[in-house]
Amino acid sequence: MPLDEALGIAPYQQHSEEVIRLGCLFSLVMPYELASWMLSQWSGLSVSAASLWNWVQQRGQQVQAELMEQLQAQASGAEVSPDPLEATLATLPLAIGADGVMVPFRPTPKTAKGKIQWREVKVGILARLGTRLTQAGVAVPKLLHHRLVAVLGDIDQFIPHLQLEAQRQAFEAAPQVIWLSDGGRGFWRVYQTCFSHCAIAVLDFFHAAGQLARATQALFGEKRSAQARAWFRRWRYLLRHGRTRDVLRALTALLNSKLFCGTALDTLVQVQAYFQRHYRHMQYQQFARQQIPLGSGMVESACKWLIQQRFKGVGMRWSEDGFNHLLLLRLAWVNQRFESLFPHVPDPPTSYSPDR
Repeated sequence: MPLDEALGIAPYQQHSEEVIRLGCLFSLVMPYELASWMLSQWSGLSVSAASLWNWVQQRGQQVQAELMEQLQAQASGAEVSPDPLEATLATLPLAIGADGVMVPFRPTPKTAKGKIQWREVKVGILARLGTRLTQAGVAVPKLLHHRLVAVLGDIDQFIPHLQLEAQRQAFEAAPQVIWLSDGGRGFWRVYQTCFSHCAIAVLDFFHAAGQLARATQALFGEKRSAQARAWFRRWRYLLRHGRTRDVLRALTALLNSKLFCGTALDTLVQVQAYFQRHYRHMQYQQFARQQIPLGSGMVESACKWLIQQRFKGVGMRWSEDGFNHLLLLRLAWVNQRFESLFPHVPDPPTSYSPDR
């Protein structure tokens, strides 16, 4: 880059650890060009966006190598040491969820030309489930001690990463483990593989209600008439208030009535099978009494602020390496492991990570 050349800065030239750390931090939360400008405003140093990109790649490669070693050790049966956890947090239930988010990638390496390729990033969140009081004095769930996992890959690649973080969070020792997800079969395979032996599983209520909306469409041919809306509201109410068995029986009775055919019948078959498959995961009144969240909003929110806020800006398209290395640094930052990448830099006055 011309600016680097003018300053005598080579792409991999060693700078002070303090400056590299700060440049990486800026790059975690904003585009490289803006991060370059912010660094110059804060420090008076002129460091190009290309140099910031190189710093992120170097530190990201370091994190990636360490992660691969940890995953290999886990696969070989080595014991995973849990992270330190405050005694009060250790007494709280552990909530775990997973979801996917699409990210735009370049079709050809080292060029932005061509049509965007959209690829899914699997995101997992593990958080201790506390409570807080609303202004009305009602106790509602509050998520504490968040830890995130994210993988550009399929479910089989995602599972070891989530297992590793679950071991770090001592999930087997948690007084209660709760799995929260929508109806995606891949993520329920994650539950079956990793947590079915110890976790209460909750199907996101809003996705379950969405299946009732599909059944409403099949029954009435549309969803906007007063009769259709009344039917939907009634069955959604029953579902939310402990009448899941009644809802399933009603769907089964509709199938057996032989009043439907074609697309309507196909939809009712799918919805009935969905409710049957997730019957144990839809005990929403019981979950609410236990102060267990009924929705997967915690992981949907994580997808937004971990991935969308940084990787889906206007005009952004990523290479696989560029994405992965920056993602690993964002994960280190969010999971409060970023400072360990700069052992020679004095600890900052505050160690910030998103309070999510």
